[in-house]
Amino acid sequence: MSEFFNSIKQGLDEAVEFSKGQVPKAIVHKFSPIDVKNIRANMDMSQTEFASAFGISVSTLRHWERGDRVPHGPALILLNVVKKEPQVVLNALSD
Repeated sequence: MSEFFNSIKQGLDEAVEFSKGQVPKAIVHKFSPIDVKNIRANMDMSQTEFASAFGISVSTLRHWERGDRVPHGPALILLNVVKKEPQVVLNALSD
């Protein structure tokens, strides 16, 4: 149990350091705004096909494409990977 505690404590310590602007150990990935419609168009997929392929609701995809909402968190990461390596992601997700 102490190994788990030490791992959690280390993570919390790093989070506190990061919140204070001290980031020597933290790796921070920043993503710029993403053009979801362009990514989908480059893959030559309909909204329904794209949403189905990547586990996104069509409604959410439409909001992203109109700019009503923006992807964040894991969705933003997924879209950035799809933008750079669409076939790799499709292969990884295939049965």
